[in-house]
Amino acid sequence: MDIFEAIENRHSVRRYLDKKIPSDIIEILKNEIYNCNVEGALNIQLITDRPEAFTGIKASYGKLSNVSCYIALVGKKSKTLDYRVGYYGERIVIKAQQLGLNTCWLGGTYSKRKAICELGEGECLRLVIAIGYGATQGHARKSKAVDEVASVYEGAEMPEWFIKGAECALKAPTALNQQKFKFILWRGRCVTPRSGTGFFTKVDLGIAMYHFELGAGFNNFVFTDIR
Repeated sequence: MDIFEAIENRHSVRRYLDKKIPSDIIEILKNEIYNCNVEGALNIQLITDRPEAFTGIKASYGKLSNVSCYIALVGKKSKTLDYRVGYYGERIVIKAQQLGLNTCWLGGTYSKRKAICELGEGECLRLVIAIGYGATQGHARKSKAVDEVASVYEGAEMPEWFIKGAECALKAPTALNQQKFKFILWRGRCVTPRSGTGFFTKVDLGIAMYHFELGAGFNNFVFTDIR
């Protein structure tokens, strides 16, 4: 499965099979997490065989079942932490999909007190991603149109690469399917990402930025003035 097939096929899954992730898959995931931590100055961790973080939780947005593995998104508190955990967390999510696994971003339906992870000085657990073999493959959700999340300075025509970036960003998961992000193309190759207001919108923007980069092509633009 290539990366674009993974993006098309990946949907949030909240019910999992009682099936262990093989050790070779674990090692591939850990290697990807290591690379993301180095590039993103983060301390993301893969936690296995620890279901207690999800017990006794009353989920308001779909019940979780058989979740025993998760990715803990950890980093030092800063103004850019949410963008970075979104961007690199989604990179790990897409890698997991390529490996035949399913995932679900979780902002509240887990116990921070029971979630096991290592926190260094000044670090916090921002949110987690459930991971495993899904009982289903999930399903696609309703999406906004490109012109609702993308615009060009002074009404110029959108180049094809910019449209493809926006289309790929619209396939990104966001909290409650809000899609509260926007990409603005200025003169030349400068693209400004903007987050809306609401829960986890800066995390959502980081996720969407990863998707936008893949769709638009890394060599066609640069991100500027992220906020």
